[in-house]
Amino acid sequence: MKLKSNNFKNLYLIISLVLFSVLFNQYYGYIGILPIDSFLIFNSGYDLMNGNYPFKDYWTIKEPFIDLIQAIFFKLFGVSWFSYVFHASVFNCLITIFTFFILKKFELNNNLSFFYSLCVAILTYPTVGTPFSDHHTLILCVISFYFFVLAIKEKKNIYWFSIPILLGFSFMSKQAPTAYVILIISFISLAYFFKIKSISNFFSALSGILVTLIIFFTLLFMAGINFDDFFTQYFLYPKTLGSGRLDWLFPLEFKRVIWRFKLQYLSIVVLVYLSIKYNLLKKNNFFLDNLIILGLILFCFVSIVHQLMTINAIFIYCLIPVFAGFSNVYAKKYLEKQRLISIFLISLTLCSTVYYYFTYIKNRTFMDLRGVNLENSIDGGLIHPKLSKIKWITMFYPENPQEEVTSIKLALKILREDKEKKMLITDYQFISVFLNEYDYSPTRFWYDYHGYPNEENELFDYWNDFVLKKIDKNNINKIYVLMPLHGETKPLENVLKGCFKKEKFSETFYKLILKNC
Repeated sequence: MKLKSNNFKNLYLIISLVLFSVLFNQYYGYIGILPIDSFLIFNSGYDLMNGNYPFKDYWTIKEPFIDLIQAIFFKLFGVSWFSYVFHASVFNCLITIFTFFILKKFELNNNLSFFYSLCVAILTYPTVGTPFSDHHTLILCVISFYFFVLAIKEKKNIYWFSIPILLGFSFMSKQAPTAYVILIISFISLAYFFKIKSISNFFSALSGILVTLIIFFTLLFMAGINFDDFFTQYFLYPKTLGSGRLDWLFPLEFKRVIWRFKLQYLSIVVLVYLSIKYNLLKKNNFFLDNLIILGLILFCFVSIVHQLMTINAIFIYCLIPVFAGFSNVYAKKYLEKQRLISIFLISLTLCSTVYYYFTYIKNRTFMDLRGVNLENSIDGGLIHPKLSKIKWITMFYPENPQEEVTSIKLALKILREDKEKKMLITDYQFISVFLNEYDYSPTRFWYDYHGYPNEENELFDYWNDFVLKKIDKNNINKIYVLMPLHGETKPLENVLKGCFKKEKFSETFYKLILKNC
């Protein structure tokens, strides 16, 4: 009878987490817009669904896996804002449920597992609400790490086999922090295989790597993507950005590197203490737990390093409930005053969740809307019926979103009337989707230097040829530009080199008429 009662409670908690994680993100996915981010995957998912592929048809340095998943969501649920936000909500649900199950696997009680998982649901995807590379990648990295932890704990081949596949999906969402997590897992796995000498586990991991490579090259072949294009865009160009991003780690100031992430450090302090204590005591029966604890500590550090090197607002606070949950697990297992420590970890997680919710999520800080009066928002349906129920407000027109609507509607009208082939450059990438036209854009998003090479970059000639070949191949003689662009002021003008005539329709909308490019 007691077993049946526990099963019912588990089911109740799981259903509650599923509903909350989905509905909470669905709500915030309709509040506020940051054009360069909000519509990026909306457009590329639609393009991929219609046979226009990354690396071949447009330049991209990230997210092909997310584009593929979005294309599937559009295919299943239709091209709508609901199915777009629902994609993010499903991933918010996945990280929430996986967190609940792994904490349960480590014998944390139902209530605590539910609490930490609920905090994960609040802090993870609602930050942005719509599909985004940093969030997808972090979620896939965390789930990969969960599988790794279970592989060490339970020694099951299925976990070892699955880890490379999940990391492959994560890497094809974004290279960092996936590369760091791959290094952590590889390093600790070697220690595990050397000590445990499990041949079946080792070959299961190798099989997972092989399957991942087969999937990857099969998809490249099916899409007709040249490997050189993939390698240049996804490896060589990001490598040229690496040294610049590395500079963002410095100076190593206390306030910036330590104090700013104090809650993250506090969430792993128990793990650090246990690692130091039992390594000094050289406890043999601590080996497997030591590997897991070391992995958690390193994961925390690399997530902070990655945050320091990204141009986006803070988003890694969603890991605090994860680290606090594992700290609770190991405090219960190894420490005498675990009840007091548990109260501290619960308080830390609760306070951080409340703080980050009101500071970052409710205020839409990640959308660059912090300090903006969200009451000024208007219904997105004023732009297009498929944007209905979105509370439309952006950083560009915080006081008067109606002015932005007027600008977009003028562009929609002119583009709809022009039935010829044309290229569209804009951060409002839903336009080509709702016009049911391909925009022939040579890049997924417009952000000089960060998204594609500028004239100082060693790969500028490659980018220059890529753009001109696309223009020539598709017989493009008109390029429409709708401003503002978050990361550009004169898009493609350094490639076209004056072989165009500019025709203005308004302060924010103009056309480049190409001649002898």
